[in-house]
Amino acid sequence: RNRHFNPALQAVARRSISSSAVRQGNKVPHKQKLFQEDNGMPVHLKGGSADALLYRTTMVLTVMGVGYVVYELVKAAYPQKKE
Repeated sequence: RNRHFNPALQAVARRSISSSAVRQGNKVPHKQKLFQEDNGMPVHLKGGSADALLYRTTMVLTVMGVGYVVYELVKAAYPQKKE
C-alpha cells in the first residue's frame, strides 16, 4: 500500500524540529570544558548538585540493600524453632 503524507504537515514538522535544535545551541564544548577541568573533584560529581543528590541516593539505597541481604541471610541461617 502506498501512503501519501500531507506536504504541509511534513513542512511544519521539519521546521519545528530544526528550529528547536537551533534554539538549544551546542552545549558540548561547555560540558567538555567543565568535565576536563582539574579541580580535584571526581568526575561523577562534576555535574553539580543533581549529580551529588543522585550519588548520595544511590549510596543510601545500596547500603540499605546490602544490609537487608545480610539480615535475610542471617535469618535463613538460624531458622526459628517450630513448637
